[in-house]
Amino acid sequence: MKSIIITGASSGIGRATAEVFLNAGWHVGLIARRAELLDEIANEFEHAHALPCDVTDVVVMKAAFDAFIDRFGRLDALFNNAGMFGPSGPIDKVPLEAWSEVMNVNLNGMFIAAQLAFGHMRKQSPQGGRIINNGSLSAHVPRPNSICYTTTKHAITGLTKTLSLDGRPFDIACGQIDIGNAESGIVAGLKASQPDMETMDVSHAAEAVFHMASLPLSANVQSMTVMATKMPFVGRG
Repeated sequence: MKSIIITGASSGIGRATAEVFLNAGWHVGLIARRAELLDEIANEFEHAHALPCDVTDVVVMKAAFDAFIDRFGRLDALFNNAGMFGPSGPIDKVPLEAWSEVMNVNLNGMFIAAQLAFGHMRKQSPQGGRIINNGSLSAHVPRPNSICYTTTKHAITGLTKTLSLDGRPFDIACGQIDIGNAESGIVAGLKASQPDMETMDVSHAAEAVFHMASLPLSANVQSMTVMATKMPFVGRG
C-alpha cells in the first residue's frame, strides 16, 4: 500500500485531495494545525493518520514525518500544499509582520516539508519518491493587491525546478500543480467580494494531484494548470 503526506490537509484542496487518496487505498498522513479537523478525517477513514503540527515548526514536523514513515516503512509522495493568502492591499499598506508571516508559511513551511520528504526518499529502499508542490495561477500572474501571496508562489516555481533537478540522481520526481479558483476557503473569501468569479469544484484539483502522484517514477508531470474554464487567465485586453 502506497503512502503520502499532505500538508494543509484539514480543509479545502488538502482535505479533498486526502479523501481521493484514501478512497484509492493509500495511507495518508494529514498535517495541519487544527487537530480536531484532522481527527474528523481519521475517524472516517481507516488509513488516515492525523499528524497535527505547524508546518513552520521544524522540530514538530520532523517528528511527524519520522513517526509516519517509521510506521509504514516508506514515503511514496508528498503533496506540499499548506499556504495562506495574507493581507490584500498595495505594498505600502502591507505591514512587515504580515509579509513575514506569509513568507514563513508559504516558503519556509514548504521548504521544511520538502526537505524532510527529500531526505527520507533519498535514504529509503527502494530509493525515490515524488514531491508535488501546490503553486497557483499566482505563480504566473498576480491578482491585484496580492504582493505577499504572489511573491511566494513565484518562489515555489523555483523550488520545484530545483528539486526536480537535484532529485534526478535519487529517483525523486518533483512537479507543480497550479490551481485556479477551486472552491476552497481562500477562494470563498475572494468570491465574497467578487460574486461573479468563475470557480470549479475542488474535487477536480484533487483528482489532478492524484494523477500526478500515480505515475511511475519514470514519468513526471513537471507542471500542470487546472482551473475554472472561464477564468480570465488566458487572453489579452
